[in-house]
Amino acid sequence: MKSTLNKTNDVNGTIVIELEKADYQEKVDKSLNQYRQRANIPGFRQGKVPKSLIQKLYGKAVLVDEINKIVSDEIGNFIRDNKLKVLGEPLPADNLDEEIDLEKEEVLKFSFDVALTPEFDLNLDKNVELTSYKIQLEPELFERQMDAYKQNYGTYVSVEEEAKDTDLLKGTLVEMDGDNEKENGQVIENAILMPSYIKDEETKNSFIGAKVGDSVVFNPRKAYDNNEAEIASLLQTTKENVADIHSDFRFDINEVTRYKEAEMNQELFDKVLGEGTATTEEEFRTKVEAELVKQFNPDVDHLFIHEARDIIVKMMEEVTFPDELLKRWLLAADEKRTAEEIEEDFPKILEDLKFQIAKQKIVEENEIKVEFTDIEALATEVARAQFAQYGMTNLPADVLQNYTKSLLEKEETVRSLFDRATENKLIDWLKENVTVIEKEITSKDFSELMSGHMHEHGEGEHAEEHTHDEEVVSDNITDTEEEADPTEKPTRKRKTSTQK
Repeated sequence: MKSTLNKTNDVNGTIVIELEKADYQEKVDKSLNQYRQRANIPGFRQGKVPKSLIQKLYGKAVLVDEINKIVSDEIGNFIRDNKLKVLGEPLPADNLDEEIDLEKEEVLKFSFDVALTPEFDLNLDKNVELTSYKIQLEPELFERQMDAYKQNYGTYVSVEEEAKDTDLLKGTLVEMDGDNEKENGQVIENAILMPSYIKDEETKNSFIGAKVGDSVVFNPRKAYDNNEAEIASLLQTTKENVADIHSDFRFDINEVTRYKEAEMNQELFDKVLGEGTATTEEEFRTKVEAELVKQFNPDVDHLFIHEARDIIVKMMEEVTFPDELLKRWLLAADEKRTAEEIEEDFPKILEDLKFQIAKQKIVEENEIKVEFTDIEALATEVARAQFAQYGMTNLPADVLQNYTKSLLEKEETVRSLFDRATENKLIDWLKENVTVIEKEITSKDFSELMSGHMHEHGEGEHAEEHTHDEEVVSDNITDTEEEADPTEKPTRKRKTSTQK
């Protein structure tokens, strides 16, 4: 077997594979023998079918299959052994006018066009300026968060005062028959209601101002506007059981409880940040502000790397790419896309591809490595950030650990974390090697800036609707100097020109 690369130019080439009979005949014979052992043909015992019949029935199909396997493996081996960086995947050459005659030709030739990654330089030094935003929280936003903590960690306490509409009233519900308790009527111990949930204003007002020891007679159907779900909840039963209940009930108030906000004290500090993390209100407020600002970091980094992308793409403006071959590959890779659609989208695809290649170049040349410990740390950070969105900032260690573990059990999530960890290290490298212009901005203005950016670039909830071809191309950059990255997408099975 002989394989060669014929380069048309620096970014286009053709891999030619020449096979002689000796390269495949042994494998073909082995496969045919396996067919013979398994074949169940009328008139012959299993395993005793004549070789000539097996050859006649399966010979060509087995030959084609084995040659395809050999050629497919050889393409991958040739690319790896010669340290070629290939964009997309090799495609059967366009200049093959005739199908190969497997039975007559002594030497079989297979040609595959390959798109080669161009060589280029990136001058990323202190002459390059990138913006990094420093978020300043508006005082009202910060105070709202402080109020939210006090609300979230508050408790209900018993009061002797007159009831307010937002108080919880606890007591006993007794079914009435006129002015008397109904014989064999319902009695609900530990009944609870809140006046603010009562729909009928007259009934609601009869509870507001009531005290412990008072009794209020009311009709649940009137109070809750015949909503059987709410009536059933009050009477601690099911909707079906309240269908025929129209009686009045007396509510004997045994306790009035009022929600009391948490005080700004050590107990609140420990609940929000963890035990002993802050010991004074000033320290608590400082740490909370830092945590809130930290939640903007992913978006700050996103804008930073996007600005870097624009600069890098401009630097690569004159770099030649194998445009036509890439278009062919994109068309072959997605049967739903038309040539016209790919032609229209190609400028955007090429920009994204340039940036992907540039990132890979920076990572390789500067030996930027991502270890599994980096992925684990990022997974923990992601988990903590997700809980923080719901105000859960002080998670028990075992809860955070278990949630992080569940993230790392998903292959797709691990791949995403690997990409993020790589980009985070790339950002760190850029910040060390270019000039970073730090720009202060309020959280409100930054949110508006980010919203405008996402709208302009089609990101956010509709981002998935945009073409993913550039990701597919970049994911199939074959750099065989190292082992294949386990986070990469599996490549498609190549077809040789013997396949129809």
